[in-house]
Amino acid sequence: MTVAVVIVAAGSGERLGAGIPKAFVALQGRPILDWAVDAFNGHPDVSSVVIVAPAEPGVGSAQATALAERLGDRVVVVPGGISRQQSVRSGLAALPGETEFVLIHDAARPLVPADVIGSVVAALRQGADAVIPVLPVPDTIKRVDPSGLVTGTLDRSELRAVQTPQGFRRSALLSAHRAALDQGLHEITDDAGVMEAAGYVVHTVPGSPAAFKITTPHDLALAQLLVTR
Repeated sequence: MTVAVVIVAAGSGERLGAGIPKAFVALQGRPILDWAVDAFNGHPDVSSVVIVAPAEPGVGSAQATALAERLGDRVVVVPGGISRQQSVRSGLAALPGETEFVLIHDAARPLVPADVIGSVVAALRQGADAVIPVLPVPDTIKRVDPSGLVTGTLDRSELRAVQTPQGFRRSALLSAHRAALDQGLHEITDDAGVMEAAGYVVHTVPGSPAAFKITTPHDLALAQLLVTR
């Protein structure tokens, strides 16, 4: 049961304000992407890695290509698209033919623990078509209208924060992406949402606070602290 990972590193990362794509900002002297690739390239459940790099030539695409050349045959780089869905489809098209399960991971989550990866893969091997790591939501969540007025309070016991890697049976995810294209659904924010839209059941496993997403300078500072401890 071969497992591959598609690491999406095609985002611009404007909120981080570094002037280069977020995945290529330095974390303890190495691009964030390097850390994410290391988490999977050295994992016993993962046999190959596909990096989806920025489509436009520049520091991001060049660094991704250099990383793949350094790591050898297990890692390939493909250009992304103008949306996350397009970028993921580009990565899926580059998977080795024998791949049965695929993990989709945000490069901006560089510190994902090995046990989270293992839990996602284990759930797939037990028969799930789609698996996502999640965390309980600790804060009270309000629904707010465009003018800033509160219109309701959500029941946080039913809410979860979603992380990556999200895991899928390859054939099911390809089918779901084709269905999304046919239905004109282009703005779904994660692959679990693509699977939901196609009618698949999505399972959950426990995530980890360490798998947080680097989005702002504060997040980057926290990651720097964690990798230097």
